[in-house]
Amino acid sequence: MAQTYDLTNGKVSKLILKFFFPMFFTNMLQQIYSIADTAIVGKGLGDDSLAAVGNMSSLTFLIVGFSIGMTNGFSVSAAQYFGAQKYDKLRNTLASSLILSVIISAVLTAVSTVFLRSTLVMLQTPEIIIHESLRYGYIIFGGLTATIAYNLCACTLRALGDSKTPFIAIIISTLINICLDYVLIFIVKTGVEGAAAATVFAQLISALVCILKIRKIEIIKLGRADFKTHLSIYSELLKNGIPMAAMNSITAIGCMVIQYFVNGLGIAFTSAYSACSRFINLFIQPACTAGYTMSSFTSQNFGARRYTRIQEGLRVCLCISLVSYILLGSVMFFLPRQLAGIMLNGDEQISLAVIYLQRAGIMKFAVDFLFIYRCACQGMGHPVFPMVSGVSEMLMRVIVIVFFVSRLGFSSTAYAEIAAWIAALIINMAAFRFYYSKTLKESECTASSGTVEAAGGFVK
Repeated sequence: MAQTYDLTNGKVSKLILKFFFPMFFTNMLQQIYSIADTAIVGKGLGDDSLAAVGNMSSLTFLIVGFSIGMTNGFSVSAAQYFGAQKYDKLRNTLASSLILSVIISAVLTAVSTVFLRSTLVMLQTPEIIIHESLRYGYIIFGGLTATIAYNLCACTLRALGDSKTPFIAIIISTLINICLDYVLIFIVKTGVEGAAAATVFAQLISALVCILKIRKIEIIKLGRADFKTHLSIYSELLKNGIPMAAMNSITAIGCMVIQYFVNGLGIAFTSAYSACSRFINLFIQPACTAGYTMSSFTSQNFGARRYTRIQEGLRVCLCISLVSYILLGSVMFFLPRQLAGIMLNGDEQISLAVIYLQRAGIMKFAVDFLFIYRCACQGMGHPVFPMVSGVSEMLMRVIVIVFFVSRLGFSSTAYAEIAAWIAALIINMAAFRFYYSKTLKESECTASSGTVEAAGGFVK
């Protein structure tokens, strides 16, 4: 039987670090091949093609982020049942998650491809890059099934404590993706379509690797009975999945508003913003991974009713985020020009990127801590406040960019991000404290009630 990993017993720091590092390398590799896509496109096809691919980032996050939020929400229920050792419920949950994911895949693929052109026009996409954006986007969104399949399988494995298999899957897919990028762009001369096709094919391979591992895990081998309709299971999955999906999509809408104003400034600004977004996504990965670790750790221990371990896990994950901020925030602040030069060619684009990277680097701690508190709330099965924080992120991005872009220019994009991070962090910190205190009080009341009943029975 393939191994699963219990996060409810053992030394907290050791368990978290053992779970964290494979997933960290997984996420870093995903970002590296995203940056490899960008660098190969930028160096091989030019800054205009880079702008076309980068222009798709916020829209891709809107669609793919929605599916990621759903699958992450599904995995919370799976991890809680695994922690509680309710394996029949676990199988019902996984079967229902599979059905919902198929439906989501079909709907998102149809919607994203049908409305792609009109959305790009709405975002003020410059005419010089709109056709390349379309060619790239149709392939990426046409291959959403592969992306959703990988996310569902990876989330399932992590819910069972296995962060190593997704890491292996991403190692394989990253190598394939980078090699295909180089061959299709530099040798076959396919243009941006080659980068998109390489990404979709790599996602498909990573999904297949995870599926092969899942098939070996005895406790989650699904039978016909597991696919019987259980409305309570579907309700629970959607209760966790929809708020988390909505949070990602709402956040993406805020990013699209920024993209709208950036596009209006000119092609150089679009290229610079594209590069900066890639670096931000790369440098938040340690904290983002610590957040996902916190989610799995919290979910299993919440299901097992080992609530005090959740607080211990929070401290460990916050320390990981602090180290990430000190190291990577320093790189962003002290080496912005060197970073920008990796992707960009023009002096104007590089100078713009330097402005963004330095400002965002100083305040990166806010988004790093945000991931930990947000995922802790989600792991306890409370996704509503994290969704509310997504709304606050969107509002702050919109308010700052609308009121300050004419006065501060490109700097306003960095300030919009910073304002969004701080607002969301405050909400999630307060939500975690509230939910955690409430859970402890309810646990103490239940324990006291049980003691009284036991004592009463004994006297009787």
